[in-house]
Amino acid sequence: MKISTKGRYGIRLMLSLAINYGKGTLPLKSIAKEQDISEKYLEQIINPLTKANLVKSFRGAQGGYTLARDPKEISVGEILYVLEGSLSPVACVDTRTCPNSDHCVSLSLWKRMKDALDDVVDNTTLDSMASEYLEKEAGKRVKKK
Repeated sequence: MKISTKGRYGIRLMLSLAINYGKGTLPLKSIAKEQDISEKYLEQIINPLTKANLVKSFRGAQGGYTLARDPKEISVGEILYVLEGSLSPVACVDTRTCPNSDHCVSLSLWKRMKDALDDVVDNTTLDSMASEYLEKEAGKRVKKK
């Protein structure tokens, strides 16, 4: 299973919002510059996240985006499910239409893989990712001195 560019960039966008949570709105332009991602591409990503109530948008001179909830309450899984859909390694895990599902030995493997992946993303919050990011950034600054 590969996470698409949309999913990877969506996580980076949401991480920027998590790091700045509680500090006001963040314009998409500044996220694009900080993350070195096209602003046009981020516009395509932010819309489904806004519709899924993970992000709030504000118009005007002081407009921009902020997380709709505390970063401790938003899992990476929520973001990926909005942007990627199911994280199943194969389609037959999500649909019971396969004529071989009753006797397919591989199906249990695919289910365990999906369950393991879901467990990781569902139990990783934006807050924990932001904390890890800030620790790594602090480590970089110490090494430069």
